[in-house]
Amino acid sequence: MTAVTAKIAPSMLSSDFANLASEAERMVRCGADWLHMDIMVRHFVPNLTIGAPVIESLRKHTKAYLDCHLMVTNPLDYVEPLAKAGASGFTFHVEATKDHWKELVRTIKTKGMRPGVALKPATSVEEVFPLVEDENPVELVLVMTVEPGFGGQKFMPEMMDKVCTLRKKYPSLDIEVDGGLGPSTIDMAASAGANCIVAGSSVFGAAEPAEAISILRKSVEGAQQKF
Repeated sequence: MTAVTAKIAPSMLSSDFANLASEAERMVRCGADWLHMDIMVRHFVPNLTIGAPVIESLRKHTKAYLDCHLMVTNPLDYVEPLAKAGASGFTFHVEATKDHWKELVRTIKTKGMRPGVALKPATSVEEVFPLVEDENPVELVLVMTVEPGFGGQKFMPEMMDKVCTLRKKYPSLDIEVDGGLGPSTIDMAASAGANCIVAGSSVFGAAEPAEAISILRKSVEGAQQKF
């Protein structure tokens, strides 16, 4: 019996934004467990993507789990708007919350969302240990396998040491990877212990997205049986 389940989360940053509702429906139909929503507002990372109004609009058209990754310097300001908009998961960056993460996690849970913490490639994995081990812990750790901010970058295999460390230390933790994940890199991530897979261009750019999602899922499920 595996401690954690595979969760495949197509990154909506790679979707056709003009048809977000139908793209979400298509991904769910193709077997997606979650829909990954990248929230960037030109601070913390230079790019600008979507915010709470888009989440609110999309929520009217889908019951899917909306896995929101906030690349912002002031995540506490976004908890209430995103909760009202219908976000399911709220993942903030450890680099942006060194002093007030306890209050942030508590507020996220109070508003009915699932808290997660993300770390950039240059950030040591030890930075997230206190957040996972707290009496009121985060429930997911997102290991960035590219520099956050832009899609289509190359997977950084050296980040798998972080995933291995987390999986050995926390067997039942949801460990998510994001950046450059696809058929050629999934086995590396899955065998390191990742069970939540964010995939953008490898799913949306596939001739058969359902097949791409299935490949990712099978790799995670096969690897999890070995833990």
